[in-house]
Parts: sequence; structure tokens; C-alpha cells
Amino acid sequence: MSKSKYKILSVGGSIIIPPSGFDIPFLKKFRDLILSEVKKGQRFILVVGGGATCRQYQNAAKAVVPVTDMDLDWLGIKSTIFNAEFVKLLFKDSAYPEVVVNPTKKITTKKSIVIAAGWKPGCSTDKDAVLLAKTYGAKEIINLSNIDYVYDSDPRMNPKAKKLEQLTWKELRSIIGDRWTPGANVPFDPVAAREAEKLKLTVKCVKGTSLVSLVKVLDGSMLAGSIIYSE
Repeated sequence: MSKSKYKILSVGGSIIIPPSGFDIPFLKKFRDLILSEVKKGQRFILVVGGGATCRQYQNAAKAVVPVTDMDLDWLGIKSTIFNAEFVKLLFKDSAYPEVVVNPTKKITTKKSIVIAAGWKPGCSTDKDAVLLAKTYGAKEIINLSNIDYVYDSDPRMNPKAKKLEQLTWKELRSIIGDRWTPGANVPFDPVAAREAEKLKLTVKCVKGTSLVSLVKVLDGSMLAGSIIYSE
């Protein structure tokens, strides 16, 4: 099997488990879409984030006792593993039977879907997706989140925020900074961005709940979203 056979998807936890609760019709359609691509011969590594579940635990812990960034990161990692176990169950026999937590260790499997989660403190699952791309020789990551584009500032705070359809890693880092904060809500984690730039990876950021957009990006085109690339 060619290394390039795998598509790496960094799936934000809030796509799978949004703050409002499970969207069962969406989960069914998402599952059907991935399985339909598998029937065409595609293979996937889905890296599942912590999302709102993670932030609820982190905020509750901070409200009760003093906590360190390391404490919060470990809470986040465990929440990604729980979310990943849920996603693995959705794909049942089509998925590798274990959630992968070490993105630097290549596994050998005939299964078409591999589910991965967080590994070490100091970053988000975006970094794990980057390391998986390095391990499996992928040149591209598809980042599924709850935003439609990368913006030059937070559109929730700035109604005049400008959407960026294409930007370099340097331009992204000027927006998100260089420091990782546990539970941060950024288009792509700063630690992951530095590593992706070193590897000259391309990341396509797509609104994960727009299955039409996801179909397009899986086919190699873009309906809506942002492309982050190396200069």
C-alpha cells in the first residue's frame, strides 16, 4: 500500500460532540460519507479532538482547585481518547481495533480507518495529526472544525474580521502566536503550525459540519475553506 493512500483528517471534538449535544443525523451522514470513500479504495486516519467536552472539564477543574497547564493538557488528552473511542465504535469493523495515541509509531493494518487521539501535553491533536502525516508520508492534512474559514482576527469578537482563503504558515503564526494554551480555540495549534511549516505540509481548513464542503476537499477541490501552505 502506498504511503499516500492515507488521508489525514484532524476532526475537532466539537464536530463530533458539539456543545448543544449530539447531532445524530449528522453523525450518520458523516459515517456514511467516510464509508462511501472507503468503498472507493480510500483509507483514513481520523485524529479526534477534545472540543467542548474537554473545555467543560478544564473549566470545572479551574473553578474548584488551582491547576497547571500540564494538568489541563492531561485532562484534554483523556477527553480526546474518550471521544476517539466513541468515533471508533461508530465505524466498528471498518476501523483498526485500538485508538492510536502514539503518532510516531507506524501501525500495519488492513483496516481502512484508523482512529487516533491525543498523545503528549504541550499541544493539541493538531500536532498529532502533523506527526501522523510525517509518519505515514502524507503531504496534506484536512482540518475539520466549527469555523468556515481562517480569519485575520476572531470573528466572534470582531464583526469586521477578514476571511483568508489562502495564507502561509508565517501569516497564520502572526495571527495565532507561538505559544500553546490548553483549551485554546484557534484555527490550528501554534506548536502544530511550526512543525507543519518545517515539514512543508499543506493544511486545508474546512467547516466540518458542511458535508458538501468535505466531499469537495476529499475530491481534491475546495468549495469553501482556507488553505495554509509553505512558501
